[in-house]
Amino acid sequence: MESLREKEAFICDMDGVIYHGNQLLPGAIEFLNWIEETGKKFLFLTNSSERTPRELREKLIRLGVEVSEKSFYTSALATADFLATQTPAGSAYVIGEAGIINALYEAGYSMNDMNPDYVVVGDTRKYSYHQIEHAVKLVMNGSRLIGTNSDLTGPIENGIAPATGALIAPIELSTGSKAYFVGKPNPLIMRNAMKKLGVRAEAVAIIGDRMDTDIIAGVESELTTVLVLSGVTAMADLPKFAYRPNYILNGIGDVVNS
Repeated sequence: MESLREKEAFICDMDGVIYHGNQLLPGAIEFLNWIEETGKKFLFLTNSSERTPRELREKLIRLGVEVSEKSFYTSALATADFLATQTPAGSAYVIGEAGIINALYEAGYSMNDMNPDYVVVGDTRKYSYHQIEHAVKLVMNGSRLIGTNSDLTGPIENGIAPATGALIAPIELSTGSKAYFVGKPNPLIMRNAMKKLGVRAEAVAIIGDRMDTDIIAGVESELTTVLVLSGVTAMADLPKFAYRPNYILNGIGDVVNS
C-alpha cells in the first residue's frame, strides 16, 4: 500500500467509487482530504455523460465535498474533443443530457436533426421510441454513430440502471452499424486524462469499480490499477476476466486507512 500512496497522481471514477446516486460512499471524504493534504495530482474521470463539470462539482458540494471544476473530465468532454478533431464545426443529433450537449456546443458543434454528421448517444433517462426511430433513419442516411461510453449499466442507489451501451444497442441492431465509443476503456480518453495531469503512466494509479472499463483502461494504458468493491464488480466476477487489478480494496477509503 505504501507504493500505491507514493504515486504522484490518481485518476478516479465517480459512480460506485465516490457515491451511489445521491449517497456519498464511506471513505470518500477521507481520501479526498488526503489528496489535498499531500498535494497529489488528481482527476475525476467518469464515463457518465449526463452532467457538466459544473453540475458534477455542485453535486459533490451537496454531498459535502468541494473540488474545482477543472478536476473533472467526462466521456462527454472526450467525445466532443474527439469529434472536433474529426469534423471541425460539425453537427450532431444528440440523444443525451446537458453534459454532452454543452460539451458539443463548446467544441463548436451545432445541433441538427435533419442531416447531421453524427448521431451521438449518451447517458439519459429521457429516452423514447421516437428518438430511436429518428436516429435509425439518420444513420441509415449516412450519419455516423457515436456513443459517449460503452457501459451497459451504471450503479444507482437501489441497484443498477441502463447506461449508454444498452441505450445505443437498438440503433446498432436496427442499422447494422457499430457505434464508436469514446469513453473508457478507449485509449483516447486515457491519453487526454494523462495530458491534463501532466504525468507519466508509471506515476499514476487509476481507481474504479468496473473491470470492463476502469481496470482494463488502466491495464492497457500501463497504469497501476485499483479495483474497489463498492460499485459494479464483485469478487465473484473476477474469474470472468483474463486480466487482474494490482490492488483490490473494499472502498476508496482503504487507500488511506489500510
